[in-house]
Amino acid sequence: MAAKKKTKKVKKKIDQNQSQTEAQATSEIEVPEVQKVIVDDPNLIMIANEDNDKAHWYVVHTYSGREKTVAETLKQRAETLNLTNKIIKVLIPTKEKIQIKKGQRKKITEKIFPGYMMVKMIMSNDAWLAVRTTQGVTGFVGTSSKPSPIPTHEVEAIQKYTKQATPQYKAEYVEGQAVRITDGPFNDFLGTVESIDEEKGQVEVLINIFGRETPVELDFLQVEKA
Repeated sequence: MAAKKKTKKVKKKIDQNQSQTEAQATSEIEVPEVQKVIVDDPNLIMIANEDNDKAHWYVVHTYSGREKTVAETLKQRAETLNLTNKIIKVLIPTKEKIQIKKGQRKKITEKIFPGYMMVKMIMSNDAWLAVRTTQGVTGFVGTSSKPSPIPTHEVEAIQKYTKQATPQYKAEYVEGQAVRITDGPFNDFLGTVESIDEEKGQVEVLINIFGRETPVELDFLQVEKA
């Protein structure tokens, strides 16, 4: 009996020591008050796992409408040729806009520079050749035979512009175009587009009143092509 009691006491002491150790380990774990959340940029296609301070941004001309496909192809080539340490990432700047079509509002994503993409890379012979010979690439943008990098502050300004919260309106009209007013006091009047304000989604139309051309401001929803 005495041996059993001693065994129980030893076991109880071990359990107490384990509980103290676990409590001490838990108290030593630092939990940040604010956790950093990384949000993916839909305009960026990452090729390397990390950035490289020696890399610079270059502008590459591509077939218009195939920018994303070309960027994905370049990523695959960089991985296959083991050039992810020199070809870092691709930026295809886009901007959200509100399109007014047939009286309906629709949010669309529009490329800011159709037919172009920006590649951050180290300009070595093998990296240059990999980019230049990627299907869909027509060449680097530059005045000389050797591509020139663009300033970092210009790229940063473009990225800030793409992240502006308020989307612009996309006009379906051009200055001088004939339109018909479909809503408001001048409903069914014919006029000519004088100016367009894509930020406000408004258009100034010249209509004929009392034999004189009179400008009126209208929303994109209030006009249609004549």
